Amino acid sequence: MTELPAPPSAAPPAPRGGRAMALLALLCVYFIWGSTYLGIRIAISGYPPFLMAGLRNLLASTLLLLWLKARRVPWPTRGQWLAAAAVGGLLLVGGNGGVVFAEQTVSSSLAALIVSVVPLWMVVFEGLLGGPWPQPLEWVGLALGLAGVGLLQFEGDLRASPAGAVALVVASMSWAFGSVWSRRLKLPPAGMSSAAQMLSGGCMLLVLGTLVGERLPRGPVRPQATAALVYLAVIGSIVAFSAYVYLLRRLKPAVVGTYAFVNPVVAVVLGVGLAGERIAPVGVAGTLVILSGVGLITLRRLLALRAAAVGPSPE
Repeated sequence: MTELPAPPSAAPPAPRGGRAMALLALLCVYFIWGSTYLGIRIAISGYPPFLMAGLRNLLASTLLLLWLKARRVPWPTRGQWLAAAAVGGLLLVGGNGGVVFAEQTVSSSLAALIVSVVPLWMVVFEGLLGGPWPQPLEWVGLALGLAGVGLLQFEGDLRASPAGAVALVVASMSWAFGSVWSRRLKLPPAGMSSAAQMLSGGCMLLVLGTLVGERLPRGPVRPQATAALVYLAVIGSIVAFSAYVYLLRRLKPAVVGTYAFVNPVVAVVLGVGLAGERIAPVGVAGTLVILSGVGLITLRRLLALRAAAVGPSPE
């Protein structure tokens, strides 16, 4: 897809032959990304956060580029590189970078719960960028989601780490804006777009880590941390991030954003079951409020899509 993508309100439906691929991509984003929050927690136990995120994306982009070049996929143009770098900065430096920074002091399950508000910000940024402006029901959903985030501030981890809480909110906004804006940019085809975004974002993260004084460990690193880094690069980035980029080009944001319902559940189950994390009652309440807000927005958008597909009723 080398054409400039249509805005979210006018994006064409996925072709019938691509529905199975879209469903598979959606399942990858649903479940793999839910596991990456715990993967990040384990990886930063042996590597500095920004350098770890940079290495993750550099490794993933290198492997993906080698595979694409073996298949003779055309190299991006200068304009496509610039667009990919802009989106990679928003998604991977602002978004993923904020998460890895926060998980130094915030549990992986709580991080996933805060980031689940991404679909709420996507609705706002769609309107600001010329797409459909939120309808009354969506404003209610947005208010609920932000109220849920407010409740989560009373969780022990977030009260003890205001910087982590702010980083997660900024990460959510950066990821949402990058996701919406990417649909208006002339990016390379899906696979090459993923590789270009990860390469540019990974390089920026390495520079950021170096600027803030991070250094790679000189001695032995815990095998679990290295295994988590490889998992994040291969499964979290090459598979799931590529699936996300693919979905942004083929499905409506309302459909893609439904991953926000599944990711937190997977993250909480893994965090509690494998890492011994705990969610206080106020955290459970905040989670339910956030998901209610996301649910209202998703329901409104899905109903709008259905109405558009059916068309106006005959007079």
